[in-house]
Amino acid sequence: MSQQSYDVLIIGGGPGGYVAAIRAAQLGLKTAVVEREHLGGICLNWGCIPTKALLRSAEIFHYGQHAADYGLTLDGKMGFDTSAIVKRSRGVSGQLNGGVGFLLKKNKVDVIWGEAKITKPGEVIVATPTKTPMEPKHPQPKGTLDAGTYHAKHIIVATGARPRVIPGIEPDGKKIWTYFEAMVPAEMPKSLIVMGSGAIGIEFASFYRTMGVDVTVIELLPQILAVEDAEIAAHARKRFEKQGMNILTGAKVTKVDTSGAGVVATVVTEDGSTQTLSADKLISAVGVVGNIESLGLESLGVKTDRGCVVIDAYAKTNVPGIYAIGDVAGPPMLAHKAEHEGVICVEAIAGKEAHPMDKARIPGCTYCHPQIASVGLTEDKAKEAGHEIKVGRFPFMGNGKAIALGEPEGMVKTIFDAKTGQLLGAHMVGAEVTELIQGFAVAMQLETTEEDLMHAVFPHPTLSEMMHESVLDAYDRVIHM
Repeated sequence: MSQQSYDVLIIGGGPGGYVAAIRAAQLGLKTAVVEREHLGGICLNWGCIPTKALLRSAEIFHYGQHAADYGLTLDGKMGFDTSAIVKRSRGVSGQLNGGVGFLLKKNKVDVIWGEAKITKPGEVIVATPTKTPMEPKHPQPKGTLDAGTYHAKHIIVATGARPRVIPGIEPDGKKIWTYFEAMVPAEMPKSLIVMGSGAIGIEFASFYRTMGVDVTVIELLPQILAVEDAEIAAHARKRFEKQGMNILTGAKVTKVDTSGAGVVATVVTEDGSTQTLSADKLISAVGVVGNIESLGLESLGVKTDRGCVVIDAYAKTNVPGIYAIGDVAGPPMLAHKAEHEGVICVEAIAGKEAHPMDKARIPGCTYCHPQIASVGLTEDKAKEAGHEIKVGRFPFMGNGKAIALGEPEGMVKTIFDAKTGQLLGAHMVGAEVTELIQGFAVAMQLETTEEDLMHAVFPHPTLSEMMHESVLDAYDRVIHM
């Protein structure tokens, strides 16, 4: 049984955990990561990365079906192999998983395989994992450690989150799926119900619909993609419905019957009426909840709130020597937020001048078709905060590159404080907007005003020109509209 001591010990090898470990090692801190299943966490293995591989396959399939629009012909009917699509997705995941192991080894970070429990500040007992991986574990990096008692001056909890379960509608892995099962279908269902219209639900709805599945999305709130600007969400909804997706908002699934060949969902709609919907499968995508159990946090008195660990601006909990980062530390539950939080945490531990994260400047992306991306305040939130605002909009139809790409549907929207010119928010829907949004995120970080953005030169022909035109439109100076 190991009895080693570290400066920093991190529980969880996901994006927050492994990035924090690498940065800690760079700062000269002796560091270890405890992981019970897969390096890279949900993001690399069952979330961000493999879903993008699936969506890429769907995107190419979509373009193949519309080859004639680009003056191209394909011999025979465009088809697909579900198992090959899944195999490619898992291969991408495995490649990046191995890359994380390499990076940790390169930076001399020890990897301890097992399930961790904090017995007291400064002490962690690691037991042999009891969790059964959903697929064979990727090879462990050489020189890693196993179960035992470990000591560390600073313990960082980075255990991530798992799918939220609605009582009475528990996933069974066969007919009621979470994102785990939805990512590795043995065959493509003919029909699908998606419960929840956040990023996870909409991405899967978009993937399956593009592959020809009859998809119905059921959302409890009156708007799909509830965190997005209402105008952008409404535009996206129209596009989804045009693709043949059925969307019910203000609706609640109260019961799911799996006794038959598929599923039968009982749905209470906005007007109080009840209807039943049948499908081969149902995906439960109603959010996630932090993995805070079995870590010893409760017995140590670590404060939690609604399933997440409460932290300060530097990821400290109320118990000295214990920290939390990423999904387990609360929303927004995004991999890039976890990574940045991890860096802030270890830089503060190392005595560096760490800069607290402004969550209002964290961009969010949804990789459906069309893509959606945003940063900062929505129009409604800006008004609620008391800002007098100026709003600019520019359609994809007015952009030469968008038309040349065959992607003329979409919009870029910017929101400014009318008095100061401060960029309060930027919101986009359309092709490649997940790559564009970082331009506005950087602008907000640099506290750019509308004047700075107006004077910036944007290359032609690019989609980014729409960002410039949207700013100009907010101040009645738009050129190409």
